[in-house]
Amino acid sequence: MDDFSEFVGLSRPTVSKYFNDPNSVRRKTRDIIEAALKQSGFRPNLFAVNLNRRRSNIIGIIIPNSTDPFYMALTRRVELIANSAGFLAFVLSSHGNAEMETRAIETLKSMNVAGAIIAPLGVQSQQETLRLLSTSMPLVFVDSPLDDFSPFVGTNNRQSFKLMVDYLCRSGTPPCYLGMPPVNTNAATRETAYVEAMSFLGMEPIVLAFNKAASWDFEKFGYNETTRIIQNGGFPTTTVLCANDRVAFGAISAAYNLGVKVGRTADCSLRIAGHDDHPLSRYACPPITTVAQSYNEIGRIAMELLLHKLDDGVTDNASDSLPERVLLNAEIILRHSA
Repeated sequence: MDDFSEFVGLSRPTVSKYFNDPNSVRRKTRDIIEAALKQSGFRPNLFAVNLNRRRSNIIGIIIPNSTDPFYMALTRRVELIANSAGFLAFVLSSHGNAEMETRAIETLKSMNVAGAIIAPLGVQSQQETLRLLSTSMPLVFVDSPLDDFSPFVGTNNRQSFKLMVDYLCRSGTPPCYLGMPPVNTNAATRETAYVEAMSFLGMEPIVLAFNKAASWDFEKFGYNETTRIIQNGGFPTTTVLCANDRVAFGAISAAYNLGVKVGRTADCSLRIAGHDDHPLSRYACPPITTVAQSYNEIGRIAMELLLHKLDDGVTDNASDSLPERVLLNAEIILRHSA
């Protein structure tokens, strides 16, 4: 920065003022600096600049899986809104690992980020570490809540499962439930939502037992569990509701390999439904009947909450008013699998 200030012939405070806010200097000064930038190719060290600011212009994002299309779409939405608001989005993945999640949290702290949007691992998360982080910067959690109090934007699982269970019961045999590995709080809340929905309709819930080992390879889990169940006599009903579409991908693949036809037509012997409206669910064979959670809306509202907190200079500590919690209703997407 000193070298560039000397090159442009202006004081360092003036140059620094420009980089903090180009509109804070006179037009003539701005033109001189921008011409010098083109000539010299100089770019300030973004992270060093942000470390020196009282509040940086970096928004942190932590997701559990950078290759999952749901998290990719959610991140893209957050990035676009952040950029339009003058912030740079910096994305880190915990890769489903609690230790890497902790490392990602420490990285955000070291970067002096203005705030963060986090999809926590839930039961594996370092909850106390995240709560401590929330006292120093605004946080909004997405997909699965950290706890019952922290700011959160996600899908209303009770509403979405009631919607799907009602449809499956009206259109065929009541569904049994194939859950998901306990990698975050969605595993427990979705199972509870299924049980409540079945009980509300006067039906007996059937939760399938499975190995509770944590794994983010949902497709493999669905494939292995469905293979095991079919080879041991089959599902207790002809309808299976999966905890998410990725589990349904594996279940449909296993059924196909074992010669069991999946679908809702008369020549099919098994119906399989999912949850989330995964971006690839419409391209499965057969396309998956599911309920849609809007990653665009989750990203938009999460950023609105975070930007509002940044504008107000609010952090989520015990002295704040009740934190915001937004549960979005889902809509059923009827396709050929159920």
